Amino acid sequence: MGYENLVFPENSKFLVTGGAGFIGSNLCEAILKLGYKVRCLDDLSTGKQSNVDMFLSNPNYEFIRGDIKDIDICLKATEGVDFVLNQAAWGSVPRSIEMPLFYCANNIQGTLNMMEASRRNGVKKFVYASSSSVYGDEPKLPKTEGVEGNLLSPYALTKRCDEEWAKQYTMHYGLDTYGLRYFNVFGRRQDPNGAYAAVIPKFIKMLLNDEQPTINGDGKQSRDFTYIENVIEANLKACLAPHEAAGQAFNIAYGGREYLIDIYYSLTKALGKNIEPNFGPDRKGDIKHSNADISKAKKLLGYDPDYDFASGLSEAIEWYKENL
Repeated sequence: MGYENLVFPENSKFLVTGGAGFIGSNLCEAILKLGYKVRCLDDLSTGKQSNVDMFLSNPNYEFIRGDIKDIDICLKATEGVDFVLNQAAWGSVPRSIEMPLFYCANNIQGTLNMMEASRRNGVKKFVYASSSSVYGDEPKLPKTEGVEGNLLSPYALTKRCDEEWAKQYTMHYGLDTYGLRYFNVFGRRQDPNGAYAAVIPKFIKMLLNDEQPTINGDGKQSRDFTYIENVIEANLKACLAPHEAAGQAFNIAYGGREYLIDIYYSLTKALGKNIEPNFGPDRKGDIKHSNADISKAKKLLGYDPDYDFASGLSEAIEWYKENL
């Protein structure tokens, strides 16, 4: 279980794109703790300089400021790299509806640039962030790979395109690709600020400040919230996965189901607050219910998540109390 005992070849080098972001910086930290080299590529458009500065004194860490939309930067960043963990993308379903061209350029062309650069530079494994949004309006629960519905947003479309391109790169070009369909990741260093902030850090910050959060919709939507440690495990185990598992996408979650309104009241209780929420309109493009079948990732990647929702939430609350 977990990833602390995983062993890679000596002098292995990882490239984490989007390494100044929430998931990316946690991946960088985990790789450095395991004793391997990590190169971070980020243009700091959504990532934070502070998530770079914290590692700069480590001789195994290297930072390149650059944009995955620039193929030359991608080629430079992948030189001498064994494993690529491609997290660079713009998130947020509602924002993607407002900015479709940007999302296409960043999330599709940028990811394609990274695959091409990885192919040319002989990268062993290319692991990339996909999303549970690819399930669209498919009502069946739990969500199972291969049973997808109509896509509900440009963001979801970009992730589906990435998966299809990854299949092509495994099929035609010999690049072992592994897509990780993240289900509502949360945890330390996730940004609580801005109109498109994720719900858990946003709620925590507002409650700590005695502000009244707004829940989109009736609060009865459900999600398979996934603690960051589980996502780190999935990325690192994908780097050790067999060639036979390449060219595929995998659900990465805990396999639980939490209702938003229940989470809200769990937070008020944990933080000792007595604040009733506002209720606002549903968010455009949102999936109502999300719950993952993780059996494929368990079987083919050896994924075995340690953190259920309650234990992850407890750790996240403590981190935000100390860092907000």
